[in-house]
Amino acid sequence: MTLPVVEIDGEPFEQGRQHGMALRGQIAHNLSVYYDRFEREAQLPIDEVRRRASQYVPVLQRSADYFEVIRGIAETSRQELLDVVMLNIRYELLYYQYSIIPVGGPDGCTSFAVLPGASSNGHLLLGENWDWIPSVAGAVVHTRYEGGSFETLAFTEAGIVGGKIGLNSLGLGLAINGLLSTEDDWAHLEKPFHVRCYEILRSTSFDDAVRLVSATPRSCSANFVVAQAPDRAVDVEAAPGTSCSFGPARGLLAHTNHFLEPEHLGVEEPPFAERRPHSLTRLARMRSVLDARQPLSVADVQACLRDHDNFPDSVCRHVHPDDPPEEACPTVVSAVMDLTERTLWLAEGPPCEHAYACYAL
Repeated sequence: MTLPVVEIDGEPFEQGRQHGMALRGQIAHNLSVYYDRFEREAQLPIDEVRRRASQYVPVLQRSADYFEVIRGIAETSRQELLDVVMLNIRYELLYYQYSIIPVGGPDGCTSFAVLPGASSNGHLLLGENWDWIPSVAGAVVHTRYEGGSFETLAFTEAGIVGGKIGLNSLGLGLAINGLLSTEDDWAHLEKPFHVRCYEILRSTSFDDAVRLVSATPRSCSANFVVAQAPDRAVDVEAAPGTSCSFGPARGLLAHTNHFLEPEHLGVEEPPFAERRPHSLTRLARMRSVLDARQPLSVADVQACLRDHDNFPDSVCRHVHPDDPPEEACPTVVSAVMDLTERTLWLAEGPPCEHAYACYAL
């Protein structure tokens, strides 16, 4: 099985129309999946989800290009504008619920970066296992800007603008992790997580990309691994009102779903996330297997992402038999990027069971 590839160009509204047309069925599917997940896991009625989404419309309109893409998606996917808005702010809405009610919450996503000195081909590598709702429909979006002079290649969920894991033609890439803090609140109405991802992937410089995370406050916490060829990489932990960054150690970066420096940031994580220790074990394991294989090739990194230590809550994550269905969070997509070559390797599903396909700029 391979992800659908959507080729996009033109002005923002036209980009959205192309996205909505190509992924019409998948967008309808994702709306059904998320509204079900909101009700069953997040304990949030659909009417309240839409009410909260409506409050983000003015926020999204301040990011004019992004909002125009949303409008285009809504038109050709034949969905209500507010429902497409919901998909694009689902991070703020869901993660806030995770921070206030005792559900399983985010305990998935293992990201990494490998600097040229630690890779076998002297290239900059970046990626992650993205662990999330197993039935969410994704796609690879290849977008050409300004007549093809600038391009992005990214994984996204159908209906979400741009992409959250990917790279651009200037060798800049992004990987992400969900985080929780007691400061999170969707009602802060700050620039949404997915807008930041979109803007990072459109950045022409590493420093500009990092500022898109750190320069303005957020509604909810998140982690961003930003890298740009030939040799720059940083991990930025961001809570609503503060952030901090980490550089590589021994040529490697890794992050999972807990704050590495909560005291420094002055934040606390919710006390009831009973599955959180698995984030600690995944981080320690990923650091260990990456370090042991230096110098690392793309194939070596893919092998690390298949690791099953502490199965099923391993780096390559599988459905836990004790989890209710509405809290399942296995590896949905595994991604490895060679930012020097501008290539993106993706496996749709746990990489132990699914082959990687290569996409390139």
